[in-house]
Amino acid sequence: MTVKNQPISGNDLARFSGPGTFMRLPSANDLKGLDVAVLGVPMDIGTSWRSGTRFGPKEVRSQSAMIRPYNLGTGAAPFDSLQVADIGDLAINTFSLAASLGIIRESYEAILNYDVMPMAIGGDHSITLPILRAMAARHGQLALVHVDAHADVNDEMFGEKETHGTVFRRAYEEGLIDPAKTYQVGLRGTGYSAEDFTEAAGWGFQQFPAQSLWGRSLASLGTEIRRDIGDVPVYVTFDIDSLDPAFAPGTGTPEIAGLTTPQALELIRSLNGLNIVGCDLVEVSPPYDLSGNTALTAANILFELLCVLPGVNYR
Repeated sequence: MTVKNQPISGNDLARFSGPGTFMRLPSANDLKGLDVAVLGVPMDIGTSWRSGTRFGPKEVRSQSAMIRPYNLGTGAAPFDSLQVADIGDLAINTFSLAASLGIIRESYEAILNYDVMPMAIGGDHSITLPILRAMAARHGQLALVHVDAHADVNDEMFGEKETHGTVFRRAYEEGLIDPAKTYQVGLRGTGYSAEDFTEAAGWGFQQFPAQSLWGRSLASLGTEIRRDIGDVPVYVTFDIDSLDPAFAPGTGTPEIAGLTTPQALELIRSLNGLNIVGCDLVEVSPPYDLSGNTALTAANILFELLCVLPGVNYR
């Protein structure tokens, strides 16, 4: 039996030291034998307001050093059943969004030549489009769970068709996602017109605005989503700005009155049993939260996603 990678214990090496990998897991160059590959996409040239998400992967990894391998809330111990390693950052082109999106897609195509599930740390939300292109080429049309303050269905931004605000219109147009199995949770804020959200609802996207979720548990919503998706391959994309700025101020486009961190955990935990084939956590901008709390929250959300992957024992 292959010995599974484990995070370095804080009882063996102080948590403020050791490797700068996610949860201080081993780093890997060879993907053979891995079940999950954690990677960073340090890019913010797709943003439209506040930059800084290029520093997201490094800070999320740094804050993840505090996380222990056993989930006391759910009983999940993902490293006991999954072989997980950090494969480093993609070498994006700092000066070209178009070139970077091409690099991301090509990198994912290479990763998906292996039987491994990629878990990306962004980076702005524009990274998700090339990821979906590669994932759909491998798995076919995908179900999508999209947790975000914004629907990201603009046609263009400043004449550009591929930015962090156009991702899911392009994904819909290209047939990468099944609109009847696309769920957008946490939408809110102001818009340019009444059609900002309603057009995508007309495509079949199921939308759950934050104001309809205030003060309620999201466990039942997640259960409904899980039942509706069934066994279809699903991609989960979590924009940290889905959370209220009181919980996650370090992001590029904050919107008030968002989800709470307990709601986020309820939603993710209720997705246990889905055929998750890939996921990402995007839009952490460390310069706007010097306390590190936003990145700490993001790291814990990624751990929760690890805990609901296929093959992980869950009570």
